Amino acid sequence: MKNTKFNALSTVTALFASIATVNALPAVAEAASADKSVTAPEVSPDILNAMRRDLKGTEEQLLRRLDFEAKAPSLERGLREQLGDRFGGAWLNEEGTGLIVGVTDEASAARVRRAGAEPRLVKHSKARLDEVMAELDRNAHNAPASVYSWYVDVATNSVVVQAESATSLMASRAQSFTALSSGAKDGTIRVEHSAQAPRPAYDVRGGEVYFTGTGAGGSYAACSVGFSVYGGFVTAGHCGSAGTPTLGFNWQAMGTVRASVWPGNDWAWVATNSSWTPQPWVYNYANAHVLVQGSNAAGIGASICRSGNTTGWRCGTLQATNITVNYSNGPVYGLSKTNACADPGDSGGSVISGNQAQGVTSGIAGGCASSAPQTFFQPINPILSAYGLTLVTSGGSSGGGASFVSRMNGKCIDVPNSNFSDGVQLQMWTCNGTNAQKFTWDGARLKIGGKCMDVSGASTANGTRIQLANCNGNRAQDFTLSPAGDLVSYLADKCVDIEGFNANDGAKLSIYTCNGTSNQKWDFR
Repeated sequence: MKNTKFNALSTVTALFASIATVNALPAVAEAASADKSVTAPEVSPDILNAMRRDLKGTEEQLLRRLDFEAKAPSLERGLREQLGDRFGGAWLNEEGTGLIVGVTDEASAARVRRAGAEPRLVKHSKARLDEVMAELDRNAHNAPASVYSWYVDVATNSVVVQAESATSLMASRAQSFTALSSGAKDGTIRVEHSAQAPRPAYDVRGGEVYFTGTGAGGSYAACSVGFSVYGGFVTAGHCGSAGTPTLGFNWQAMGTVRASVWPGNDWAWVATNSSWTPQPWVYNYANAHVLVQGSNAAGIGASICRSGNTTGWRCGTLQATNITVNYSNGPVYGLSKTNACADPGDSGGSVISGNQAQGVTSGIAGGCASSAPQTFFQPINPILSAYGLTLVTSGGSSGGGASFVSRMNGKCIDVPNSNFSDGVQLQMWTCNGTNAQKFTWDGARLKIGGKCMDVSGASTANGTRIQLANCNGNRAQDFTLSPAGDLVSYLADKCVDIEGFNANDGAKLSIYTCNGTSNQKWDFR
């Protein structure tokens, strides 16, 4: 094994053989942050406890952060389109409750203020920073081993090159590399010296351990599952090459690595066998699951949590994106960085923001014992795009469907007597795993027994029954499950409600104004 600058996160015991690699908006009239009320999604106590531990702050402060983080991407996108080449990047403030936007002139600063964000006058546009980043990428083959990574840091309006500690020789090598870019002349590049070299991470529910290898001579390596996709799961590329067999946490045959790229990228996907069912959740190592509802990319400064075999559930913030990490095996492009710590054994594991999948753990610099940990992850959407994969989310599940379970009484939405006929009103019943309780979801329509869940008569009135109907594309058949567990009718903008808080079998369902009560709260599993 050659000198590995970015160490693996995999855990390989003495029983296992060592493996030598590790991964134009309209003008905004009102400030996005003007509403100071706490309207963040309902989250489980376990998640809030982990965020309090790692991000600090009170529950109210964390809920305000989550609320603003949901609004920030659209605000940033609109300002980026309005400002054009005067846009200098955007990031969340330290509390996660406001958006800071870099601008190159005062006129743009005024526009940012009107939109409800905080302007920051900067020298370089985001386009210029990206240009310098691209120059360094084109010269990645010239990067010495002492140069660890490079990325655009919008908060400091620079392209950061991380390199080995500042001895005269190492500093000279880093300087020689940065000189290959025009950013060395105009001050765009900032060299940051680091005592910790990032390490690639060797190491199924998301975040759970799995094993790769043939078993010859006891040679297995431990990695962590990233996210479920239809037919398997995604993970880190360095965990195993195409054709490598995998075993699950229980040492039963799990599947085979279907495709893998490492280095260049750090991604792979594993096709699982019929004994395994990909599920839309990540294990949080507190005897609970975090539902995955999509893969919208978070903004700089957003809260990030990750799950892995060694360190479990850890949280931090998103510090940078589009990083090129110069692993000893070769550069890996387009990674992101968080200070949610990781250790050997976490490789390939889930990285998530709220309920949105972000990526799979690639490598670390430091680790959980470090006062300033750095964890690098491969973003999820490029992996899905590269292989034509579809993320399994709580809005749609493989394996014959999933059930809606009430948080009030733990019972399931049910088709009475399995009568899949037009006009049958849905009810609550003790969960029994039958097809009368198994829904599939195409992102909007909930289907069961060849019918769609429907708001009767396309009415928007409180008390309108929830029923089965022939699927017809009407908006009365479109629903969404919010992060807070509200099952909401798009047409009526009202919640699916257990009538009269009836906790008994046979309780009927209708729509009612969303009010946050337990008879309107659901989990899809």
